[in-house]
Amino acid sequence: MIEKKAYAKVNLSLDITGRREDGYHLVKMVMQSLDIADVLTFEKKKVSGGGNVSKIETLLKDTRYEGGADASADNNQSKSESSLGVLPMGEDNLVYRVAELMLKKYVWPKDPNAGVKITLEKNIPIAAGMAGGSSDAAATFKGINELFELGIHDTELMQMAVALGADIPYCIMGGTALSEGIGEKLTRLPDIPKVQFLVAKPNISVSTAEAYGGYDNMLESVSTDGLRDKTTGNMFRRPDVDEQVDAIYAGSINRIAAGMSNVLELVTASNHPEINILENIMKDAGALNAIMSGSGPTVFGIFENAEKAKFAKSKLLETGIIEQLFITGPVF
Repeated sequence: MIEKKAYAKVNLSLDITGRREDGYHLVKMVMQSLDIADVLTFEKKKVSGGGNVSKIETLLKDTRYEGGADASADNNQSKSESSLGVLPMGEDNLVYRVAELMLKKYVWPKDPNAGVKITLEKNIPIAAGMAGGSSDAAATFKGINELFELGIHDTELMQMAVALGADIPYCIMGGTALSEGIGEKLTRLPDIPKVQFLVAKPNISVSTAEAYGGYDNMLESVSTDGLRDKTTGNMFRRPDVDEQVDAIYAGSINRIAAGMSNVLELVTASNHPEINILENIMKDAGALNAIMSGSGPTVFGIFENAEKAKFAKSKLLETGIIEQLFITGPVF
């Protein structure tokens, strides 16, 4: 049996630089892995005959409301009441699709009866802008590779992965990285300083399609550093990702925090006031800065020490709008 951790990510900065003819948005963003993780286990099994479904068994153990990884379960919200819904573990799930791809390409030509049982322990919030599904897919690439001793280099896994999801190559790499293109152009960056992250998922969910579609409908680029609201005419400054990369090379946590910005927050926060509420509480409680991650609605703040993060956590719990809450740190 093989066990792999699938780490969550946050976007320290996120900008949209254009759009391809096929509809994919071009991005420029700094990604950071956090020590919030799903856990996947992989076991070989033998199946005689039958289709692929019988050869790939995927099981879900949902621990999101059991207090794991310093998660807060104080909101008294049951799974059945959750806006997250049920996580499908069949053929449409990325874990299944990655397993099928790897087995078809590398395993079944040599052993048609080979199969795999995959159990997913779910801790990362779903539909939250933290790449939980992509990270699970990345862990599956690595788990199948190791379980069947395929010897495939991470670079090749990343090349296969981009066809299934733009965040998956980064999740295979992990750590601190600059992501460009549709997410497939990755540059590893120096480790950021070891600080505390407070991560808050409010009791709402936002789809990636909703966020990016809202961006297209709401905003237009008017200069290299400026955006305009199509309806109101209000101007916004776009994230300066290059400055944040420079700050990471300089090792300055104050500059890194000051450079935190997410262009999709303009869209998601306009529809969900909870995001600004959480950010303001974190900053008032001592965060160096706080922003939304990815397409949202998860908000995270950076703190210099655990005491300040715990104080901010207590303040967030008083709001009654938190679904999951973590104090965690970066993973490299």
